[in-house]
Formats: sequence, C-alpha cells, structure tokens
Amino acid sequence: MIKDMAYMKKDETIILTLILIAFTSSIFFYQQMPDQIAAHWNAKGEVDGYMSKLWGLFLMPMMLTGIAILFMLIPKIDPLKANIEKFRKEYNHFIIIIFIFMLLVHLHIILWNIGIEISTNLIIPIISGFLFYQVGILCEKAKKNWFIGIRTPWTLSNEKVWDKTNKLAGKLFRIAGIIVLTGTIFQKYMIYLLIIPVIFVALYTMIYSYVIYQKEEKVIKKHHVRA
Repeated sequence: MIKDMAYMKKDETIILTLILIAFTSSIFFYQQMPDQIAAHWNAKGEVDGYMSKLWGLFLMPMMLTGIAILFMLIPKIDPLKANIEKFRKEYNHFIIIIFIFMLLVHLHIILWNIGIEISTNLIIPIISGFLFYQVGILCEKAKKNWFIGIRTPWTLSNEKVWDKTNKLAGKLFRIAGIIVLTGTIFQKYMIYLLIIPVIFVALYTMIYSYVIYQKEEKVIKKHHVRA
C-alpha cells in the first residue's frame, strides 16, 4: 500500500512538472513570438492556421491543467472506482504519455515560430505511435469502468465481454501504434497511416463486442434451460 502511494505521488509530481514546463516555456519565449503564430498544419505539413500569441502560447498549458484535474477526478467519481485501482499504475502512465504528447506538440509550435521548423509529418507519427501503443497497454489491463477502455453497451453489460474486447483492443492498438510509426518513413501517406488504423480498431472492437455479447447470452440461456 505504501509502495503504491509512493508510485502515485511520483506520477503526480511528473504530471505537475510537465504542466510547469509548458507554462514556463510559454512565458520564456513570449517576447520572441510574432503577434500571430502558426498553430495548425495540414496533411502536407504546411501551415494552414494561426492564433494570437496569447492563445497560441497559453491554450495548451491551460488544457493540460484542466485535463490533469479531470484525470485525477475520474478514479474518485467513477461508480466502479475500485476497478480503476486495479490498473491504476497503467492509468497513471497513460496520463503521463498523453501529457508528454501534448507538451511536445506545444514545444513544436514554439520552435516553429522562432524559426526551428521541424516537419509535423515527422513529429506527429512518432508521438502518436507511442501514444496509441500506450492506449493498447491501458486497454489490455483495464477492468470494467465507465470512463476508460472500450465502452460499448455490450462491454458494460457483461464482464467477460469487457475483458475479451479490451484485451483484443489492446493488441490492435499496439499494432496501430507501430503502423502509425511507419508514417515517419512514408510521410506522404502519414495522415492515412494515422487515421485509418484508429477508425478500424474503433469499428472492429465495437462489432466484436456485440458478437461476443450475443454468444455469451446464448450460453447463459442454455444454462438456464438446462437448470
């Protein structure tokens, strides 16, 4: 128990540090930024959206703060919070990976606007690939709850369906993460390598959960008939 609390405090410290880095970097580079900064890129890696300096530099840090509060509340407000505690370590690691992802996007915006133009078609596949891989680990470990994992009417209605669906989703998301990473090589097709695997995993696991639920229901009905 003491060891688990130490892990949680360590993870919370890492999350707080990442938020502070985001705010500090925004303050430090504020004077060097143009009044309108590049903040969005299209599939070709070309700038196609701008924001004011204030919003462009401080929107992401504020989002990180809000998300941190949300993620800390989820284990407390979920009716099945006891289940979340069973995979709390993976849950905390997932939060950290998301925060690293968002911080890197934030730093990329800053660097681009001070003249260090690193292609988004190189950065996005790398950080997205690692993020999806971590989503896979989280899904595979997740126990039934209302906020985390593959939540369909069928997974939430049957624990066996939940376990089977999320274990499959875990494997598929890890594969998706590897596919997304190949976008660093095939940058021309990066957007497709990013979107298609995610859509496939989402649709396939939803259909899979329904099919498995129907099978489980048939087994339950057979047992009732025999009884």
